[in-house]
Amino acid sequence: MYGVENAQIYELIHEGRGKDYLAEAEEITRRVRRLKPDAGALLDVACGTGAHLGYFARLFARVEGLELSEAMVAVAARRLAGVPVHAGDMRAFDLGRTFDVITCMFGALGYAETEAELRETLRCFARHLVPGGVAAVDPWWFPENFLDGHVSGDVAAVDGLTVARVSHSARDGAACRMNVHYVVAGARSGVRHFEEAHRISLFRREQYEAAFAAAGFTVGYVDGLHSGRGLFVGVRD
Repeated sequence: MYGVENAQIYELIHEGRGKDYLAEAEEITRRVRRLKPDAGALLDVACGTGAHLGYFARLFARVEGLELSEAMVAVAARRLAGVPVHAGDMRAFDLGRTFDVITCMFGALGYAETEAELRETLRCFARHLVPGGVAAVDPWWFPENFLDGHVSGDVAAVDGLTVARVSHSARDGAACRMNVHYVVAGARSGVRHFEEAHRISLFRREQYEAAFAAAGFTVGYVDGLHSGRGLFVGVRD
């Protein structure tokens, strides 16, 4: 999972690519409040370095985060004073309290390796939601819109650092394997290189919907959002 190197430059790349965290947070908030107007408490699962969470903190009375990478938990905790950010696995966590809203962005649900893990993750979400609570999940790519062999390259310059990211994604059975290389250069730090490998499940839309239903959600799908991956919005029964 994401280590110290990536935690330091993660947002530089996404901001350089034009990602608008505020707009995404506001869009999700609008959709959530159509279903639960009184929503006041939000948990952002797989919150990364807290970029979305910082904006959710402006929109909800109480927010918390959950993240598997300890390096990213440390970054999020530093940037979001007073916001609890917990180290934990989305597939099996217990915070001992419930929320009105759970969000899970960046296709993180695709890190569930099997349908059983997908169902258990969503059951864990349901256990942390009040009745009528809302789960808003940005899925990973479906098999039919995943681009096998896709190559992506970006360069961003922020705060005295220039970061280049190149990735290659290929189908690996019912998942994709994404290899990512980074080159980071700074006037004082010089040039360094590191790499990562990710295996992310290519669940079909109906597999997501069945897992939501098994966890006790009534779910709908919004096409076109989040770079084309869409958004699942489930209401806990």
